Amino acid sequence: MTVSKPAPLPQAMHRGHLRPLTGSHPAPLQRSLRLVAQQEGLLQVHTAPFRGSFSGVFSQALRSAGLGSRVLISQFLKGGVDQGLERSVWLCGRLQWLRPAVAGCLAEPPNAEANGAAEANRVAVEEVWEYTREQLLGGQLDLLVLDELGLAVQLGYLPEQEVVDALEERPSHLDVILTGPSMPPALLAMADQVTQLRRGF
Repeated sequence: MTVSKPAPLPQAMHRGHLRPLTGSHPAPLQRSLRLVAQQEGLLQVHTAPFRGSFSGVFSQALRSAGLGSRVLISQFLKGGVDQGLERSVWLCGRLQWLRPAVAGCLAEPPNAEANGAAEANRVAVEEVWEYTREQLLGGQLDLLVLDELGLAVQLGYLPEQEVVDALEERPSHLDVILTGPSMPPALLAMADQVTQLRRGF
């Protein structure tokens, strides 16, 4: 009777520090294997000459959260629903939806407001930005949607260089989507992908 030698272990087992199962107590793995490499996040811009680029991106964000991603949506100039940091909305348990605590949608520079509303509106938008910036740099998010961030910069609610610096410092895995009718050239220049919506074509 001829006894053959066991076949040598595949190279993949050596590289991954796997050991063959022997007996009833297999030895623990030395380290976990990652089957899928971490992809690099993208900075995308969805823009249109009208306020309409957000709805499709919102659907994408909701789908991502439903599949397990941690998502933050920050709308900087949309108000009228008595939100603010203390009353942000959570969907699917993993998507946080944030708006400033302002009476309505903001379409004018803060200094154009009357009756003392200018300062309150500016502070409300800055509050949303500060929280968003903290989450952006914190490394826990998978997807960040920034609605009308470019318009908030152009109207003077947020400083452009501070926004650019924060986006440049974002974690490499984070996907960021900017939406809105207006986008400063500095933000467009950072984008990996730009999508422009049109009407009548």
